Amino acid sequence: MFNFFHNHGNQEIYINYTGWTGGGGSGSLLAVNGLAEVFPYLAPSIREILQGLTGPAVDELEEIRLRSNRPLAVRLSQKDYFLNPRGEFTKVLTGAHYVSPEEIQKTVQLISQGSLYAFEEEFRQGFLTLPGGHRVGLAGKAVLDGGYLKTLRDIGSLNFRIARAVLGAAHPLLPFVLDLRGLRPFHTLIISPPCAGKTTLLRDLVRLLSYGIPELHFPALNVGVVDERCEIAACCGGVPQHDLGPRVDVLDRCPKAVGMIMLLRSMAPQVIATDEIGRAADVDAIWEMVYTGVSILATVHASSWGELEARPYLQELVAGGVFERYVFLSRREGPGTIEGIWNELRQPVLSR
Repeated sequence: MFNFFHNHGNQEIYINYTGWTGGGGSGSLLAVNGLAEVFPYLAPSIREILQGLTGPAVDELEEIRLRSNRPLAVRLSQKDYFLNPRGEFTKVLTGAHYVSPEEIQKTVQLISQGSLYAFEEEFRQGFLTLPGGHRVGLAGKAVLDGGYLKTLRDIGSLNFRIARAVLGAAHPLLPFVLDLRGLRPFHTLIISPPCAGKTTLLRDLVRLLSYGIPELHFPALNVGVVDERCEIAACCGGVPQHDLGPRVDVLDRCPKAVGMIMLLRSMAPQVIATDEIGRAADVDAIWEMVYTGVSILATVHASSWGELEARPYLQELVAGGVFERYVFLSRREGPGTIEGIWNELRQPVLSR
């Protein structure tokens, strides 16, 4: 469920979106497709077990965790479960299917297409992206070269994160984050704790801006995306696996600070979007962009104004009034629950 409160004049309208976490809407279809898309990369014995998942379990599936000689686990709606050999939930460890080293090895062969060398950079970063935008996290033995991480070997843990793009998720935000006179998005920072929908919201906002918004007479814009963690576009072979629209240029796996300046100089974007800012270099790059006329869309981990201002380098941006809109999210009523929107003066634009 995806929840919004929208003020229209003096009337507060409650907008309810099913599909973000299930309910038989588009999110359900995406979840089913997502599970089918990761199946070819799982050991056959693991696939057989997961085929026992049905209905809401498929709709709400977020993660599949394989740990060598540990129970097969899945995560649904922020709750963890073990699976028995029939694909049924169990809380009894002795009844769970224990993932064998051979199942881990077979899965690693499948995700690396039989060539660990070809995926050495992905293994060094600790994850790789599958077609469909699904992400596989890796843990194992670190191989160092001169004190620097070169790659991972002897993989003992795999975490398949099921990608979900929720088309239309950002639509109710548009009246609050668009400058309809200047025909540009406000500099916007989306703030939430982990797994509360900030990347999903940012991705859909990028998509809407790239296509244009005819009902608001808002033109399509060129958007540059710096996707350091490969989660916004989820590029695979240089091709975004999520629909970001026809006017998007993506720098994949590039450090945010470097990528923002690179896009600014090379692609002439009207908007630059990036995920999870926080380092000093990120802040320096944002300051440089503020005076170029490019709109900035970004996200950050925090749950409140206090947590946001406790981030050392972000204090500078907040105090300087760089961001014109602050969108706070939570999972209180499902991912994407908007707790409020404030302007650069910390005045509420939308509140619960």
